[in-house]
This record gives sequence, C-alpha cells and structure tokens, in this order.
Amino acid sequence: MIRYFFFLLMIFSCGSSQETEVSEFVDQPVNIDTKKNLQDDVVFISQIIDGSLVQREVLIEAPDFVDVTKNYPIVIAFHGRNTLNDTWINKLNRYTSRGDFIGVYPQGYLKTWNSGGNEPSTANDIEFIDSVIVELGKYKNLDMERMYGIGTSNGSSMINKLAIETSYFKAVSPIVSQLSRSNLPNQNTNPVAVLQINGSADTTIPINGGPKLGYVFLDALESATTWAEAFSCDNFIINKIGDDDIYIFKNCDDSKEVHYLRIEDGEHNLHWGNPNLFDIVWGFLMRF
Repeated sequence: MIRYFFFLLMIFSCGSSQETEVSEFVDQPVNIDTKKNLQDDVVFISQIIDGSLVQREVLIEAPDFVDVTKNYPIVIAFHGRNTLNDTWINKLNRYTSRGDFIGVYPQGYLKTWNSGGNEPSTANDIEFIDSVIVELGKYKNLDMERMYGIGTSNGSSMINKLAIETSYFKAVSPIVSQLSRSNLPNQNTNPVAVLQINGSADTTIPINGGPKLGYVFLDALESATTWAEAFSCDNFIINKIGDDDIYIFKNCDDSKEVHYLRIEDGEHNLHWGNPNLFDIVWGFLMRF
C-alpha cells in the first residue's frame, strides 16, 4: 500500500503544458475514464532535496502496439552509479517493444541512488519511488499487482533496499551487487523472489564481499543465503547454466524462490556484454 507523505509533488507530462499539482497522496484508485493511454512517455517528478525543488526524470517504455484488452506487468530498472536511466532502453527494448512488460526507468539524483553507502545523493529515494508508483497508477493497461525490479551495481543496492523496506515487488534481480551489512532483511520484510547475479572476476564489488564504496558487502553466496533464511527456504540445490553455477533455494515463504547465479570470469560490466543475461532475468521474474 502506498504510504502517505507530505512534501509537495508536481508531475509534468513531457510534451504537455498542463501542470498537475498534488500536495497530498490519497490511497484511492484513479477512475479508468480519466487515466492516460499507455505509450512511451517521459514524466518529471518534483522532490524537495536539501531544501531545493528538484525535477527527476522517469522514462516509460511501452509496446510498439498496445493491446487495450490486457494489462501489462511492470519492470522498474535502476541504473548504476554515474550512469543515466536511458541506458536501460537498449538493454530491455526487445522486451518492451513486443509487450513482455512495461519498462520504467527512473533517474537517480546526481546519477546515484541513496541506498546507504558513500553516495553523493541525499535524496529520499524510497519516497521518490512511492511517487513513481503513484504516477504509474494514472495509466491504463498496467497490472499494478505484477511489479518487478532490476538493478545494476548501485541500482542493485537500491533494489535490495526497496525489497527490504517495501512490498512493491513480486520479484527482483540485483545484478553485480549483493546485500550489505547495513541493509539486511528483517522481520518486517515481505517475501520476495530474488535472482542475484555476480561475476567471479568483479573487482568493483568483489564476489567475496568486504568494504567497498562506503558499504560492507556480504560474500555473494552469504547474501543469497541471507535472503533464503529470511524467507524460511528449506530446499537447496546447485545447477549449471553453461559453465556457470546457479544456487537455488526453494520452498520459501509465499512460494518464493532465491537464486544466485555466479558467472565465471564475469566482471562488473558483465551485463553489457551478455545479451542473453536478461532472458534469464525476465524468465525468472515472470514466474512470480
């Protein structure tokens, strides 16, 4: 359920001169007759950060042809540190264009996510994503009950934080990052399916964890095990995907699963040179 909060929010639709002002969130459905048609879009969400009003961009990627008889699942994707949200367009375009899901790509403040480490951003990014989800509720043909999250690097830390602190996502996939000591599942964390992906040759966020970038990361397998223990998983197996090991924890709370894919010789940019990686990611997410 979307929480109430009381900073001034203004949302501007790209290409429109009409300004919508929302001073308070209300947990009520938007009338279908007033909802916007689903299409590629850019919206700007204003947020108070360090006393200044900042407009933050969100890209929405819709199918080439929208089937108005169906509702589409949503994937919110979080970029890494010092990159932009539009990098997700090329990575996920083949899925969004054919209608597998709607891609939603928010922009981190100062090109980072305030996920608990040594980041320059002081933005309340949980609050920002609350606002993004309110905006998504204004579009037709979206299935708000099938929402998934993907992140890379700093974006993965943000995905982990959202999975721990909110109940928005049915499943998430943090890529080239793992849980940190300061951001662990707790008794209030709702069960969520997790596909964690790490590269064995990653030197930016090493697979064996430790202090890096203002975080103290868990070992990657320890991270997956921590998720599994939080959700009471009681069945563990190891399979192969080519030369790579995938650790699978099943029989978790709420029929969730936790998977950890260890990519041999994979570096921190493994998601750039692996076009089939997102087939694995989407194949996992769509099951939940």
